[in-house]
Order: sequence, then structure tokens, then C-alpha cells
Amino acid sequence: MGLNLILHTVKQEKQRIEYMLAKYQSELSDLPRGTIFEKTIGEKTYYYLKYRDGKKVVSQYVSKKEIEKVRALVEKRRHIEAMVKSLQEEKAIADKVLEDAV
Repeated sequence: MGLNLILHTVKQEKQRIEYMLAKYQSELSDLPRGTIFEKTIGEKTYYYLKYRDGKKVVSQYVSKKEIEKVRALVEKRRHIEAMVKSLQEEKAIADKVLEDAV
């Protein structure tokens, strides 16, 4: 009975992880990818969001009015990507436990 309870708990945790991964993947699709790059010309600073599009590196201009918002969204994306990586590692452990139990 103890082993069945543990396996049931692991299955529930795996379902929770899969739900969270799907939620985070959906959220990532709405967040900008890349990094903020500053370029100073003369006394003016210009901001760009740099990211890869296939093999090409794209630099997208970001206005001073939008830079803090974009910077926060990029940081949020990094945080969510870290969460996704952690959840994927947890899912691999749960998969291994369930596989070995069969």
C-alpha cells in the first residue's frame, strides 16, 4: 500500500509539472526574447533588443519610453525560462521513478 501511495503522489506531481510547463510555454510565447543592448552615439543613448532569428541576429530599436517595460519583460522571460528548466528536470525524475516502478 505504501508504494502505491508514493506512485500515486509521483503521478499527481508529474501532472502538476506538465500543467505548469504548458502554462509557462504559453506565457513565453508572449514575452520578448533576447537581451537589451545600449549604444551611445555622441551624447545620446539608444536602446535595442537583440535576438536571433535563425542564423541572423536582429536588433530592434526600443524607445526610451518603452525601455523599462521591455527590460522587465525580458527579465520575466529569463525567470520563466529558469523555472521551465527546473520543471523539466523534475519531470525527468518523475518519469524515471514511474518507469522503474513498472
